[in-house]
Amino acid sequence: MGKYEQERSFLKSNFNELKNIKTDKMKKLPQPEGVKPYDSNSTIINLPVVNDDIIKKLNIYECIKDRRSTRFYSDESISIEELSYLLWATQGITGTNKSGMTYRTVPCSGATHSFETYLFIMNVVGLEKGIYRYLPIEHKLLFMFALEDTDKKIDAITLDQPFVPHFAQKAAVTFAWSTTPYRSEWKFDISAHKKILIDVGHVCQNLYLAGESVDTGVCAIGIYDQEAVDNLLRLDGEEEFIIYLAAVGKKKNKYKIK
Repeated sequence: MGKYEQERSFLKSNFNELKNIKTDKMKKLPQPEGVKPYDSNSTIINLPVVNDDIIKKLNIYECIKDRRSTRFYSDESISIEELSYLLWATQGITGTNKSGMTYRTVPCSGATHSFETYLFIMNVVGLEKGIYRYLPIEHKLLFMFALEDTDKKIDAITLDQPFVPHFAQKAAVTFAWSTTPYRSEWKFDISAHKKILIDVGHVCQNLYLAGESVDTGVCAIGIYDQEAVDNLLRLDGEEEFIIYLAAVGKKKNKYKIK
């Protein structure tokens, strides 16, 4: 099989194969935890309650029409209210069923929610520069550790960006989404991996539209140093690893690139 054919096969539905596989869920193996645990002694930051007071553009048509990948950011800070809203829009919990399965602001195959949201905070009002993790159940932030030269570390991780070099280091915050694949593999086996990539697309698009609604620029980042970002965030790179990033900041001007 040629190099393209092999990768293209990953894009196709393989549910006929899945019919002949007994998944770990069918085997009645324990379901993996839906949210990564944390030490009870961790520093936890309360996030403001999300409401529409900060929304500048309520018309969804306008948000979709005006959405662009923004790579030019001003020095203006993002408010913690805006960050709270962006986190809720991308992984916020909107309900729970009888079995404890969470419903969120984004669709997810089988509600397996394999993602964790890490944040490189550089310019958010009231927050120290450093690395944080979003806790969706509590709608709070977990402060992981301070990070010197956060902007330089982001620049090194995001490698050579083709349109505007070094733009990520000027963002107010960079979202980094990890996946814990077994949360989906437990239920979908070999079909999990395509689903994970589809689902993270839903997450990032919500960030784009939510960002547009508060006049904040977003740019998805698919070019990054896998080993470097996993190591920096203290992920093992196998059971949990980063699969997508996005820079977020206040727009510098109207020059935006698709």
